[in-house]
Amino acid sequence: MGHRLTRIYTRTGDDGSTGLGDGTRVSKNHRRVESMGDVDELNSVIGLLRTETLPSEAQHLLIQIQHDLFDLGAELCIPGHRVIPEKRISRLEKEIDQRNALLPPLKDFILPGGSRAAALCHMARTVCRRAERRLVTLHLEQPLSPITLCYLNRLSDLLFVLARDLNRQANVPDVLWQPGYK
Repeated sequence: MGHRLTRIYTRTGDDGSTGLGDGTRVSKNHRRVESMGDVDELNSVIGLLRTETLPSEAQHLLIQIQHDLFDLGAELCIPGHRVIPEKRISRLEKEIDQRNALLPPLKDFILPGGSRAAALCHMARTVCRRAERRLVTLHLEQPLSPITLCYLNRLSDLLFVLARDLNRQANVPDVLWQPGYK
């Protein structure tokens, strides 16, 4: 970052526009801005999850993900800019495989819940899926890096497995879906 943000308000967005990192001004409801907002919301939900008492390896993983999401936001803010390397996807897949190996096989769908930390992780997963959908929509108009799209897809999978693993570590069972529950 070339300069510090010493002035928070600039008044340049009072007309409903905002500036991208390349200097382009777009409407605040532009698909790119919507995508950036969903990624930012995801980062905030993960920040909320991190306020829970979590195992240290989960805390470390989540802070890495928050930094990745900020990098992803930089890619969105500057069209054509690439920051996320492919090795980040491999890291997510490794985490998924390691954590999933500790869990009982799924025979039923599960509902978001169990422990508070797992419920927050499920919330992060749903926000991640929305951000992914938003990026796919943007990608159809303005191609994005395939790694960026893949990253959010893997991240939502990881958040699902992490939610189950947080329940396991808290000795709280997953909440199984019961069709037609009464």
